[in-house]
Amino acid sequence: MGGGIGDIFWIFLMLSMLQPWLRQKLLDSARLRLLHKIERQRGSRVILLVHRQETMSFLGFPLMRFIDINDAEEVIRAIHLTDDNVPIDLVLHTPGGLVLASLQIARAIRAHKAKTTVHVPHYAMSGGTLIALAADEIVMDCHAVLGPVDPQLGEYPAASLVKVIKTKNVNEVEDKTLILADMAEKALHQIRTEVLELLADKMPTDRAEALADKLSQGTWTHDHPISFQEARELGLPVRADMPVEFYQLMALFPQPMQRQPAVQYIPTPYLPPAVPRGKDR
Repeated sequence: MGGGIGDIFWIFLMLSMLQPWLRQKLLDSARLRLLHKIERQRGSRVILLVHRQETMSFLGFPLMRFIDINDAEEVIRAIHLTDDNVPIDLVLHTPGGLVLASLQIARAIRAHKAKTTVHVPHYAMSGGTLIALAADEIVMDCHAVLGPVDPQLGEYPAASLVKVIKTKNVNEVEDKTLILADMAEKALHQIRTEVLELLADKMPTDRAEALADKLSQGTWTHDHPISFQEARELGLPVRADMPVEFYQLMALFPQPMQRQPAVQYIPTPYLPPAVPRGKDR
């Protein structure tokens, strides 16, 4: 009897240990099936750059996800594996990341000869916006947002460092601040040049320069959400008709359940209530 209970315990323990692995394998399989379906429908290569930054943790400390060199390598590899005549659909869900990595991806997207489309179901901030600028078309959910691409030096916005130096006597400023301000001025010039490079063939020069200044020179705080309407007013090639399959893709990137969820609902479509019989419409 004791041996039977012990066997059941160990079987239960093994199944419990295998459950996360099996769940992940099923999730990966569902993602691949949906990717194949979208690619067949659109005749394109679909690439996902999705960061769930707020849920992973190690010893209780959150591990933030952002665009890094590994992401750049993987996206560029996927583009190299795509024929020049095959369109690319890039799905972005990211808070941003390294300028170097974002710019590498953006240049690879811009260099692709077939049509390139960036899809933003929820948000693509900072480096994500830099990548979106390189695409022929940006498809945003009507509630999705982009963000400014102004450079940040550690905890300080580059534009603010330059502004501080211009309003103070140089003799009253610490050497470290002067060095940061010099770096900030270079960073602002570099990012403006890089944005102009990505916009070069998309709009007239004067409009491209105005947009580059707006996005890169500290017009807003770095976390300013640029809505679909604002993006359209800025002259970006945005559309709001997001295919439903891209929302389904995002649903296959769930947050790990490590705590009580803050949002709950019955995950089925709701239609208008039926009109009772005998009632006038």
